[in-house]
Amino acid sequence: MNIATTDIHDAVAAKLPEARQFLADLISTPSLSGEEQAAMEVAADNFARVGDVERVAMSNALKADRDFSDPIPGIEYDGRFNLRIVRQGSGGGRRLMMNTHVDTVPPSQGQPNPYTPTVDDAGLMWGRGSCDAKGQVVTAWLTMAALKEAGATLPGDLIAHIVVEEENGGNGTLAMVRHGEEADGCVVLEPTEHRIITASRGAVWFRFTVKGKPGHSGAAGKTQSALLRAVRVMEIITEYHAQLLAGSRGDPMFDKYENPMPLTFGKLHAGNWPATSPGEAVLEGLTGILPNKTAREVMAEMDGAIREQGGADIAEHFESHYTYRHDSSVIATDHPLVAAMRDAAGAAGLTSPIDVLTASCDAWFYNNQIDIPTLVFGGGSLSVAHSNQEVMPLDELAGAAEALAHLSARWCSTEK
Repeated sequence: MNIATTDIHDAVAAKLPEARQFLADLISTPSLSGEEQAAMEVAADNFARVGDVERVAMSNALKADRDFSDPIPGIEYDGRFNLRIVRQGSGGGRRLMMNTHVDTVPPSQGQPNPYTPTVDDAGLMWGRGSCDAKGQVVTAWLTMAALKEAGATLPGDLIAHIVVEEENGGNGTLAMVRHGEEADGCVVLEPTEHRIITASRGAVWFRFTVKGKPGHSGAAGKTQSALLRAVRVMEIITEYHAQLLAGSRGDPMFDKYENPMPLTFGKLHAGNWPATSPGEAVLEGLTGILPNKTAREVMAEMDGAIREQGGADIAEHFESHYTYRHDSSVIATDHPLVAAMRDAAGAAGLTSPIDVLTASCDAWFYNNQIDIPTLVFGGGSLSVAHSNQEVMPLDELAGAAEALAHLSARWCSTEK
């Protein structure tokens, strides 16, 4: 079904005030990972106006999955749900899916009134989650709302997965993938500044526990500081990461970035008194990975490096736990979905170069695990996500929705 460019543009403009209110309502409803219920209800109420909404139940059985992530202890799943929204097609066309998440990271230090949505004179919506990724949730809604406003009935289904727990490892999308889905293409919505992302890096989050022999600072030779051993582990991992990065070079899309797969040491807990050698130190952090390595390969190599280079002094007093394991996601730059996305972005008046994402996201679940070709796209900028300057330009939200409406009209009107 062909829909006039002006019809889609006008439909997006007509529904934008409602989209703005939806985003404000989501921002004002806190939704840290594991605490998304109220925000999911807000999303369900709004999506019910544009499609058929299904609450897909979750359960604690998810914790037994080999890809379950657990950087936040004690989260329960019984009674919680993801959302699956469908605009049913008339039949015969390809199916397109959108995915994004409603959970956010905690407010940043120095972020004033993070749950009070504010729109400034430049049309920027401020607040926690405005671009990552509540603005993306609203983009998916606005895409469906614009198609409805334009009176479009497409041959193929348009599906949206609105999920929980992307920020702590993608457990929401993992549950949806295990629930089962079929589609001919997927767009994961993240803040990309309208760039079309064909490859996103993976990530491994680690928790290393190092033991020592506690004792008084005056008992020289009778104590072993777990903290000093943890510092040595940091040195070993830093050296390993440098080798990993060097061995991952050769991909021109990633090579343009100085460090497309950063190493971050985020937490180190040890000791309870300045004059006591601590008996345990817990180090947490992450390393990015590029498509030449899998997460499980990197996990094994990190363990090996620590045990070999740390010697018996560390190897006999060391435990590792990997709390989050994402492989990279790659779709060929000449894939029909990428070409269709470029054409759709052009029809919406956007400049949308093909690029890579130097962060991990949920695309790999669809692309790698259930063979649904997946790219990443959206308005807003990753440079302000997770920061005290998080913002979503409403014109970028509208532009992304317009492009996705064009993509839906073209993709879902093509026979499988």
